[in-house]
Amino acid sequence: MKTITLNVTGMSCEGCANSVKSALSQVAGVEVADVYLAEKKAVLEVEDTVEATDLVGTVEAAGYQATVSE
Repeated sequence: MKTITLNVTGMSCEGCANSVKSALSQVAGVEVADVYLAEKKAVLEVEDTVEATDLVGTVEAAGYQATVSE
């Protein structure tokens, strides 16, 4: 297991955050997806095989922007 944190922009309400969480939760290998609207970030607990770039693509496909937090 590893933790990946994404910076997510484009979220303006709790509904947006729920949409991002729902999309990320459906990715294979994601065990926990927490999305924080105020901090504009998503913190994920994932299996070691999950790539951060795949998670960024999932957020973008949901209509938001994301970058991997360093």
